Amino acid sequence: ALGMDKKLLYIPAAILILGAFPLPIGYYTFLRLVVTAAAAYIAYQTFQTDKQSGWIWIFGFVAILFNPLIPIYLDKEIWMVIDLAAAVLFLFYSRKVS
Repeated sequence: ALGMDKKLLYIPAAILILGAFPLPIGYYTFLRLVVTAAAAYIAYQTFQTDKQSGWIWIFGFVAILFNPLIPIYLDKEIWMVIDLAAAVLFLFYSRKVS
């Protein structure tokens, strides 16, 4: 496993679900930081334990998509779908880890 409490995966999921609502721009910067950090951490930890895992690529992609340094700009409607899909991904992954 990841050496972390799987309940911690609920944090980025909750932040992403809240991101589907209209909030101040600062919230989305915070969202990008949290989601990028969580996804990069999962990708890194997974790489350490199973270099063949598809989760490395999935969470690596999520980290790139949400990264705050080189932001990807999409319409709000598209981000709403991506935010909710990423939330589901974190929740699904939380069920996979022991």
